[in-house]
Amino acid sequence: RPKPETVAALGGLHRFMGWHKPILTDSGGFQVFSLAQLTRIEERGAVFRSHLDGSVVELTPERAIEVQEMLGSDIAMVLDHVVALPNERAIIEDAMERSVRWAERCRKTHKRKDQWLFAIVQGGLEPDLRLRCVEKLVQIGFDGYAIGGLSVGESPVEMYRTLDVVAPSLPVDKPRYLMGVGRPIDLLEGIARGVDMFDCVIPTRNGRNAMAFTEAGPLRMRNACHERDPRPMDPTCPCLACTFSRGYIRHLFMAREMLGPILVSLHNIAFYQRVIRQARAAIQSGSFRDFLEQKRAAWSEADLEDDAGR
Repeated sequence: RPKPETVAALGGLHRFMGWHKPILTDSGGFQVFSLAQLTRIEERGAVFRSHLDGSVVELTPERAIEVQEMLGSDIAMVLDHVVALPNERAIIEDAMERSVRWAERCRKTHKRKDQWLFAIVQGGLEPDLRLRCVEKLVQIGFDGYAIGGLSVGESPVEMYRTLDVVAPSLPVDKPRYLMGVGRPIDLLEGIARGVDMFDCVIPTRNGRNAMAFTEAGPLRMRNACHERDPRPMDPTCPCLACTFSRGYIRHLFMAREMLGPILVSLHNIAFYQRVIRQARAAIQSGSFRDFLEQKRAAWSEADLEDDAGR
């Protein structure tokens, strides 16, 4: 919807979307994971029933690369086998080893010179499995390395411990990408551990559901306390949404007007971009540790206020 052949016929994703900046495409591994009840994993690939029409779909490493080359993204991902956490070690190890074999098949299939190919490190919360996966993927050789299989049921502390093991073992001259993460504090904790790139649905999913991220903590824009509030969601934010009052934003959600989810989504993306710019500036000035501690304290306090009905 549309098929990759259609996107290719229209000039690739950049022309199709009118977006002339970097684009990263995933291989479908996490989507297969999210459809686990409809999926059968085989060595050849994943076989599942479409959630749209029930038709049988086979996704192999070769097909995942073929699709991404047709889409013409700047960064393509290998197909990996994602499992939920916590899980049995034998299941995690089996998925990790399969992910490595699939990654090698993706590397052999990938031909497009103007597209980087990233591998994905798996291994659950098992340090030795993670390190073994890194070693094997680095031997194959990729343009960048992603840390996958996190934010799938484990606690933030467990995720940070895994990053403490994996990030230092990755090549220092290749991008490091933490997949599917996350909350604003998770991005900063990842940066502190050497991560360069992130992706997550939280800014837009929460935006569609009336949650706005601000420097003072999250706002739930359907709450009655915003009904007559003339202030912007975040007075420090220069985005389009913050030219309107909280009362108006709340009205849009209560009236089920699509402009509400659009504006809060735009605001959340702007907030995330601002946090990353601040982090980059703090790194350049040598003050990132102080910056991180300030955000930990401020956002922890904001979370307490939010739990109390903010």
